[in-house]
Amino acid sequence: MSATIYGTAEPAPKTKFEQIREQRPWLDHLVRAAARYTEKHGDHYAAAITFFSILALVPLLMVGFAALAFVLVNNQALLDRFSVGITQAAPPGLGDLLNQVIRQAIEQRNAVGIIGLLGALFTGLGWMGNLREALSEQWDQRGEAPTVVKRYAGDLVAMIGLGLALALSFAITAIATGASSAVAEFLGLADQTWVKVVLFVAGLVVTLVANWLVFLWVIARLPREPVTLRSAGRAAILASVGFVILQQVMTVYIASVTSSPAGAAFGPIIGLLVFVNFVSRFILFVTAWAATLKENEREDVPEPAPVIVRPAVTVARGPGARATAGLLGAGAVVGAVLGINGVRRSRR
Repeated sequence: MSATIYGTAEPAPKTKFEQIREQRPWLDHLVRAAARYTEKHGDHYAAAITFFSILALVPLLMVGFAALAFVLVNNQALLDRFSVGITQAAPPGLGDLLNQVIRQAIEQRNAVGIIGLLGALFTGLGWMGNLREALSEQWDQRGEAPTVVKRYAGDLVAMIGLGLALALSFAITAIATGASSAVAEFLGLADQTWVKVVLFVAGLVVTLVANWLVFLWVIARLPREPVTLRSAGRAAILASVGFVILQQVMTVYIASVTSSPAGAAFGPIIGLLVFVNFVSRFILFVTAWAATLKENEREDVPEPAPVIVRPAVTVARGPGARATAGLLGAGAVVGAVLGINGVRRSRR
């Protein structure tokens, strides 16, 4: 009899890129974040966020126009200057039409403002809902979906919180920039080159801090389930720096697309679309980066194999207890009968 011994298969050799990933943890983390972003449909969610962002511009413009109308209706001199400016800037014959539209809008400012507010609330909730779902998906949150009322109420609170965070960020930037410029002018150093450099660096630092606060709120508090502030804070640093760089790149891009006559007409809206889409993708990728930190990795416990219940049927080879008792009884009866017959024969 011969026996065959099977050896264990040797693992496949690692590729050069896998070896580089092992040597550089930051690159391995970046690859895992990109994989999470792709698996969790980051591009699709970014497209939805972009759509609702652009859709929300219409009611926001209506609200802004209604607010401007309330200002103009109480200031006739400003309204006259505004009308003259439109007449001079518009092509011949179009200025009167635009002024008529403005007068009608001023007369209907209440209706325009109310419709704009309702539209802004509706589109804002849609935008916030898509953003929260996208962030929750990147965090791989597997909790049960909330009810409709709870979801809309949570989205409304989150939208108000994000608005307050943005207002705080703008306030910090404006106060810090204005205070530094005022101090430089008070000391008579505003024209010094080194002071300009210091003010630029200080303004950049304040901008980064303000952006960090906003991104910290977005990454840590907008998902459906709370996440650790430590991971969100590290990701917010990356988001703050990247957002400043993205702003500079998009400034150059918009300036390039608006240089031609066609770009002057359609360039701003195209540039806005591209900017919002890139910002949405960037936020989701940074969230995926935070979710794939070692401290946030979730170990998937394999499901146990299904239990198969099979009835055990035992076939007895010998007689059972009842059969044995029956046989003994039958043997005793037969023995008794044979004994009686033997006694009778002996008497004869």
